[in-house]
Amino acid sequence: MKAKRQYLETLVGRYLKSPRRGKGALLDEYCRNTGQNRKYVIRKIAGLAFGLPRIRKKRKAFYGSEVRGVLEMLWRIFDYPCGQRLKPLITTELGRLRTMGELRVTERAIRKLLRISPATIDRLLSSKKQTWKLQKRYGRLAGNLIAKRIPLRMTDWDTSQVGYVEMDLVCHCGASLAGDYISTLSTLEIASGWWEGEAVLGRAQPRVFQGLRDIRSRSPFLWRGIDSDNDNMFINHQLYRYAWKELLEFTRSRAYRKNDNAYIEQKNFTHVRKPLGYLRYDTLEELAVIQDLYRNELRLYKNFFQPVMKLKRKDRIGGQVKRVYDVPKTPCQRLLESKQLSPEQARDLRRVYESLNPAELKRRIDQKLAKLYSLYEKKKKRPVIVNPYKKLEPSMVTFFVSQ
Repeated sequence: MKAKRQYLETLVGRYLKSPRRGKGALLDEYCRNTGQNRKYVIRKIAGLAFGLPRIRKKRKAFYGSEVRGVLEMLWRIFDYPCGQRLKPLITTELGRLRTMGELRVTERAIRKLLRISPATIDRLLSSKKQTWKLQKRYGRLAGNLIAKRIPLRMTDWDTSQVGYVEMDLVCHCGASLAGDYISTLSTLEIASGWWEGEAVLGRAQPRVFQGLRDIRSRSPFLWRGIDSDNDNMFINHQLYRYAWKELLEFTRSRAYRKNDNAYIEQKNFTHVRKPLGYLRYDTLEELAVIQDLYRNELRLYKNFFQPVMKLKRKDRIGGQVKRVYDVPKTPCQRLLESKQLSPEQARDLRRVYESLNPAELKRRIDQKLAKLYSLYEKKKKRPVIVNPYKKLEPSMVTFFVSQ
């Protein structure tokens, strides 16, 4: 089509300057070479030469809003069938439903409905079908009313300001979402990379909210804002009122766009999945071990002895992109160098750092993880034969029976 348009543009000047017979010859030549219709080409030339818009003749709608409304009611009554299945039902059941008082329809609309074709039924119901499919897949299209009050935010963070926190919920459900299981509330401070985690049993909003408050109470910096995905565990009245009361900036990501929470998504693997794996944890004993790990050794080890690399810029060299990073520093070092902590907060950080032994921290982490896996084996009453670092996927029907 692009080549045909270029060919036609070269002929427009000659066409306008040619006499009547010459114009006919040019049209014959163009139509013979391209296979396009003569009248279509004349309209195209008029548009190119004079900028005349193409005016389409609108057909008068035969099936109006009354027929469409009755058709949608019949479609819902008979459980959303396709046009081929709905057509015989209209023929046999339309009169009976009218007699029963289920439908109010005029004789004129009845005559139109009796002559309608299956293809026309599908065309008239196409928008309703699309809405119905989206509602089945994603729930209410109107969305959460609280979510509409919370502004969207992508990854456009000011990394020079300390105090903006991304949060996410990581599920430890194994291969089955049935029942209650432990989830990790994972939070990350954007500027420094300071990470905190809290384990909650189940997905009750009050438990997640309490976990967030516990994380904030032990954070060594003041919170300025929080950012989450569109999970109902975060988008609710309780957290919305809390953010408003505490003067926290509350933002959220776009639906089904994980890259909007890129910072916390990275830590979900390195700080949660890598130590705990993909096994299912759903007992109080396992919850106690994970909570002890998050509140003590793991947070200290990750924040004081795990350097974080930050991207400074991207340089495009030919067809490749070269990423330039700054010097890797631990979250503790970045917080102290930011000069945004109070003297008391900075002094407490240095005192905690001087009291820590990274080798001892690593041994304690390994011991608690070994205890966690032993609890998993005891729960299963057999040795763990699965790799805890590999995602579990059900492969047989008997798997669900055993669950």
